[in-house]
Amino acid sequence: MKSTNELMPVNFADVAAAAAVIKGVAHRTPALTSRTIDERTGARVFFKCENLQRMGAFKFRGAYNALSKLDSDQQRRGVTAYSSGNHAQAVALAGRLLGVPTVIVMPDDAPAVKLDATRGYGAEVVVYNRQRDDREQISRALAEQRGLTMIPPFDHAPVIAGQGTAAKELIEDVGPLDHLLVPCGGGGLISGCAIAASHLAPGVRVIGVEPAAGDDVTRSFQTRMLQTVHNPDTIADGARTSSAGKLTFPLILHHVHAMLTVTDAELLRSMYYLWERMKIVVEPTGALAAAALLEGKLDVRGKRVGVIISGGNVDVRNLASLGTPA
Repeated sequence: MKSTNELMPVNFADVAAAAAVIKGVAHRTPALTSRTIDERTGARVFFKCENLQRMGAFKFRGAYNALSKLDSDQQRRGVTAYSSGNHAQAVALAGRLLGVPTVIVMPDDAPAVKLDATRGYGAEVVVYNRQRDDREQISRALAEQRGLTMIPPFDHAPVIAGQGTAAKELIEDVGPLDHLLVPCGGGGLISGCAIAASHLAPGVRVIGVEPAAGDDVTRSFQTRMLQTVHNPDTIADGARTSSAGKLTFPLILHHVHAMLTVTDAELLRSMYYLWERMKIVVEPTGALAAAALLEGKLDVRGKRVGVIISGGNVDVRNLASLGTPA
């Protein structure tokens, strides 16, 4: 009889296989520390800096793994994806590296830096109005019309496995952890990271962090029933997903220990704090896990804590629109 882990849609063997695929292509991003933050929290904190990943976010890991698994005909025909920005850039860059044509569906109000970068990597960008249009329907229609393979942003086994390589590297580099804090949108990153963490650091508590305005996964986790939210109003644009997925939700229920939320004000304070104290550029979504730590959402005194910084693609030309920390 198979174990529960073996029955899950993604397991550690998939994460390990993804690590082999992306080795030498994705950056092995550093795990940074800060004496100031250790003193502030009373913990030993390790930040996995995926803001320093290729195209500026963890998404490259999953996208490259997913496109690498396509057969030659699928690669020739090309792929489509829908994203507010980081998955868009990741698929576009992976496509350029692998010679796979890419068509990306993005909201017309996506950060200009993300739209520009996606086009710069060679993708055809199709924009939509997020208030009126359904991005997944547009992407599916393009797939059917053009014979493209759709690469979803999180609810896709090779994508989940690829994202899990971030936690695999972190634990290999710094050793076992007591807590691992991970940003959460649709659940691809936290699912993959939780799989890796539970295998490599038994006893670690994996904790997801969402924006308070987009707390669908937190509510789903608490009720054990899939909850949704429509176009949440938050500066964490990478976490504006409507719900966890059919693959990610059971993985979250199985591997994740708790979910937390942070407000946009808390997110801003933490984002600027990381900029000022650690000298790293982090986007709002990328600072979700750090915000839970820095705002004291859990007691970590005396613990070894891993924090995933998921991305750094902030539009510095539009900083004023984010506001200033309270």
